[in-house]
Amino acid sequence: MKSYREVLEFQIPQRRQFLNITPQVEKAVQKSGIQEGLCLVNAMNITASVFINDDESGLHADFEKWLERLAPEKPYSQYAHNGYEDNADAHMKRTVMGRETVVAVTNGRLDFGTWEQIFYGEFDGKRQKRVLIKIIGE
Repeated sequence: MKSYREVLEFQIPQRRQFLNITPQVEKAVQKSGIQEGLCLVNAMNITASVFINDDESGLHADFEKWLERLAPEKPYSQYAHNGYEDNADAHMKRTVMGRETVVAVTNGRLDFGTWEQIFYGEFDGKRQKRVLIKIIGE
């Protein structure tokens, strides 16, 4: 069995954003040379997420509204965690949206369902963050 590791780095200029990272993950699969296996894509920060869904701007706006209703950013004083930092809401949003995703690799390609894409969700931007891509297989 072979293994391949790559790290993507992001520094989102605003607090929240969703980025389609499917092209970067597809390139990593090609570089790995793995034809049959699994591809893990993992947010390596506790205020960011990796998830699979449709690349549709209305859906992304709906996610933003829904997450803000579940865990509103302000007032900061509503959270016991907030003190040194003001990012308790980002921790909660990450928990809801998930830490990672795993996609099958078949014939050297990501084996997606219809409309599926991989997204990086940033909930506490303005600083350097990393995403791990780990591919294993033959």
